[in-house]
Amino acid sequence: MRLKCPTSFRIVRVPCTGKVDAIHMLRAFEKGADGVFVVGCMEGDCHYNQGNFRARKRVEQVSEILEKVGVGGDRIKMFNLSSGEGPLFAEYSIEMDTKIRELGPSPIKKGKKVKNANAA
Repeated sequence: MRLKCPTSFRIVRVPCTGKVDAIHMLRAFEKGADGVFVVGCMEGDCHYNQGNFRARKRVEQVSEILEKVGVGGDRIKMFNLSSGEGPLFAEYSIEMDTKIRELGPSPIKKGKKVKNANAA
């Protein structure tokens, strides 16, 4: 089965979403990402017990941080899927891509361009 996902996506695999720290998500924005979406296993079904609950809490914290600094908390989202839900993963990725395109480029990216232009 061939799934259609947006070509702008970069997938980073981790053993458990519980290993994804807030700094990793924030670093993605710092490195130029316009949005981040974290996909974990179904709640209550984590092989590492509480990993997906920790990830959800961290995603919510990062969303609050992004909102407070004016980037927009809607640029990050978490979904819970089982490994057999590939078509739903593709659907969520298209949904997230559409949302990010509506929001436009990240203000962090715009700020970097202005900073770099002033450095010359």
